[in-house]
Amino acid sequence: MSRPAPEPVDPLSVPELALAVIAADRFPNLSTMDGDQPRVRPVSPVRTDRFTVYVANLRMYHKTAEIAANPKVELCYLDSKHDQVRITGAAEIVTEQPVLQEIWDTNPLLRQYLGHIDNPSLIVYRVKPERVRFMREWALEYHEVPPEEIA
Repeated sequence: MSRPAPEPVDPLSVPELALAVIAADRFPNLSTMDGDQPRVRPVSPVRTDRFTVYVANLRMYHKTAEIAANPKVELCYLDSKHDQVRITGAAEIVTEQPVLQEIWDTNPLLRQYLGHIDNPSLIVYRVKPERVRFMREWALEYHEVPPEEIA
């Protein structure tokens, strides 16, 4: 059996290709560090602004302590063609009330589960991207999204 040949990637199209993978995957995997042990779990972003991703969390979840100890995280998105995007960055707690209100207003599940926006169990993290990479299935080669396209 011959090795599949991936479609070539035009370097100028990498940001759009990466954004398409992000749009296609509703449940990316978030990796954190628990001391020296990596931890990975699926998450459901509550907002995405290009490559900046917002993830809601409950204070009682273990990832809260993991992110507090080491805010370096990575999100991995995978689409139905097995193209992938990796967003490497740092997670920070969102404190801006207008941003929190917009997330709250557009997420009925948050409202149903938590009752009110001031619920002390709620934390929303913003993953600030430092590096974004795209890879086609079988290509085994990452393509970097240019830094000026990330922020």
